[in-house]
Amino acid sequence: MSNVFSDTFDWLADPLHWAGSMGIPVRLGEHLQYTALVMLIATAIAVPVGLFVGHTGKGRVAVVALAGALRALPTLGLLILFVLLAGIGLMPPVWALVILTVPPLLAGTYAGISSVDRNVVDAARAMGMTELQVLFRAEPAQRPHRHVRRLPDRCSAGGRHRVRGCLH
Repeated sequence: MSNVFSDTFDWLADPLHWAGSMGIPVRLGEHLQYTALVMLIATAIAVPVGLFVGHTGKGRVAVVALAGALRALPTLGLLILFVLLAGIGLMPPVWALVILTVPPLLAGTYAGISSVDRNVVDAARAMGMTELQVLFRAEPAQRPHRHVRRLPDRCSAGGRHRVRGCLH
């Protein structure tokens, strides 16, 4: 019985596997294209639905139940089902991966929008904002931003014991 690790290393070290139309870089590029296609399709489905449900609250129970049910589907089972239905090709794995990618995107979008403080939404409406302005201007203002400056660890000393150089 051969050593799996040494066989794998030997296969990866073979120059024939790194060149030509069947080489590792070409296959890696294909996988990245499949990933981009799946993410594009899943985002086009999940984000608008999540924004609508999170903003209006309509269909909340159905979306949460559907997302939970889709998360429980086995990947290999979906792939085999779609191959049996459509044959071998590009689309069966894309369909399976889209079905498995939509639930986390949908749940995350819904949770992010629905967690916005209702007082902010009511204030935006009271100012005369349309529903689209509330959705795209007021609600994003309540979500944490990536560019928020964080204090270094040395500044975490509380009370009167401030470390020099921490007050900005």
